[in-house]
Amino acid sequence: MIPIRSVPEVLARARDLSAPAVEKALARLSPEVRPLAEYHFGLVDADGSRAGSTPTGKGVRPALVVLSAEAAGSTAEVGVPGAVAVELVHNFSLIHDDVIDHDRERRHRPTVWAIWGVGRAIIAGDALLALAQQVLLETGARDGSRTGAAGAPTGAGAAAARCLAEATADMIAGQALDMAFESLPGVDVARCLSMEAGKTGALLGCASSLGAILAGAELATIEALRDFGVELGLAFQAVDDLLGIWGDPSQTGKPIGNDLRQHKKTLPIAAALAAGDTAASELATLLELDTLTDEDVARAARLVEACGGREIAADEARGRLAGALAALDRCDLEARARDELADIARFVVAREF
Repeated sequence: MIPIRSVPEVLARARDLSAPAVEKALARLSPEVRPLAEYHFGLVDADGSRAGSTPTGKGVRPALVVLSAEAAGSTAEVGVPGAVAVELVHNFSLIHDDVIDHDRERRHRPTVWAIWGVGRAIIAGDALLALAQQVLLETGARDGSRTGAAGAPTGAGAAAARCLAEATADMIAGQALDMAFESLPGVDVARCLSMEAGKTGALLGCASSLGAILAGAELATIEALRDFGVELGLAFQAVDDLLGIWGDPSQTGKPIGNDLRQHKKTLPIAAALAAGDTAASELATLLELDTLTDEDVARAARLVEACGGREIAADEARGRLAGALAALDRCDLEARARDELADIARFVVAREF
């Protein structure tokens, strides 16, 4: 088993493969949209000059795609178009999320909408979504041979595009539910998990199987890798939910207790509200306020923890991690890639523990 400390190298290897391909794809965008997209990806500054720092972000999703191809017995290069497409869709969602949440800063830089306005930010996100599909649909045989771009089998690009389209639809449905939950007094844990399976699990499930699809793997392999990604997505979201209340602002880039300020019904909050005791009732009353002060947020965070919400979310993260690792054992995968997938899963959950 590769030690956990090697995971950053795994992510760097995948980033070195996919980042130039992402930049090449962005260069295809129209002159009106390209500067916004390149700024969001950290490639340029707001004035269009080349950014002085290395683009940030862990790159978990493209790494999952590349390792998925390798786990299915193919090369990392076969997974690169999928890594690009998933990264484009993920960033489409981030640009739109910043608009929805009125976030003026991401990764310690002003957000796209904060500089160029809501309308242009929405268009930039839309352009990334369309570009993702183009990248995949162009991945396939162009000369009648059995394999095409990047060595993918004939028809693999269309199958991958279908997978990504379905995952994107599920992600959007999950986001819509997340927004709807904000105006509800309470949401049960089961419904919260269903929302998070769409919002986060769907795209990670797609990322974890997309490389195998492009490699022409058997259905059992594709399904096992997809289930690994969905479980990892739920673990990932449970950790994000914890960070959304108790995370260090210097690490998250958002104010402490941000999810409480925005009246979100994330897993720890939903679990706390379902406790049905005096503390849960007080929490519900606090969350009915239109605006929460810093004192209100601090009090609400203590109430969530007192009601068991923090512990439930932490247990969910651990349990979903176990489910993800179990999915990798359901079929015969290339050993090194399987171990690196497992280490990425542990790395993701270890952000909070």
